[in-house]
Amino acid sequence: MEKEYAKIMKCCEIIQNKVNFEPEVGLILGSGLGAFAETIQMVASVEYEDIEGFPVSTVPGHSGRFVFGYVEDVKVMIMQGRVHYYEGYSVSDVILPTRIMAKLGAKILFLTNAAGGGNPAFNAGDFMLIRDHIMTFFPNPLLGKNIDRLGTRFPDMSEVYDEKLRTIIKKQAKKAGIPLQEGVYLQLTGPSFETPTEVKMLHNLGADAIGMSTACEATAARHAGMKICGISCITNKGAGLSDTPLTHDEVKETADRVAPYFKLLVWNSIAAFKRESGYLDE
Repeated sequence: MEKEYAKIMKCCEIIQNKVNFEPEVGLILGSGLGAFAETIQMVASVEYEDIEGFPVSTVPGHSGRFVFGYVEDVKVMIMQGRVHYYEGYSVSDVILPTRIMAKLGAKILFLTNAAGGGNPAFNAGDFMLIRDHIMTFFPNPLLGKNIDRLGTRFPDMSEVYDEKLRTIIKKQAKKAGIPLQEGVYLQLTGPSFETPTEVKMLHNLGADAIGMSTACEATAARHAGMKICGISCITNKGAGLSDTPLTHDEVKETADRVAPYFKLLVWNSIAAFKRESGYLDE
């Protein structure tokens, strides 16, 4: 664990040597949602490949860099392209960016993803505010000896997705006229999509959206003491709920179609966090 902590701090040192910037909000962009990073007032960017020991994303639609800048007066650090467990990385590498954001000063982590709809009432193009998650089918990222300098051995998970932040996002969605579902996100390892029977089982267990990221990052952020919120872009109905075969191209096409609404909702929500949450007060 000392080696793992040293790796986190080494990555932070490299980034700080390239960028003099202390973020308030960390934002992780999911498949097809990376274009949001181009809309902010950018101060600097750092390519993942320029950070020694940092995992590099191999998934189409994930650029592979950190972007630093402003959403109005909020200092944000954006992960433009995440890494996934199914790419062959260890769980500790998958949550490394989250821990770096926390160590660099981010108090809020805003998670986004492209997900399949497990709830039959959800349609492609819907947004779902994450109320809670299920990570039972995915390795817990906190396994092994605890790194006490990051967080407590047994973090409380009774409210991972902060109610105050969720209320702000719902308010901003309503104000902008953007329909917003709310539900439970379930993380699997991937990379294969689920079978129809799996989708049915997972929905029966309480899953409204199913994906291959997010819950492990939220767990690491909770461990680090960050406030967390998240939005899933429902890019397709789960297998068995639609006659259309599932492809990654469909994921990207749907994300591109709803991108303007996504950008507006995320922008307005982050700006409102500064005014209304109290978490970013000096």
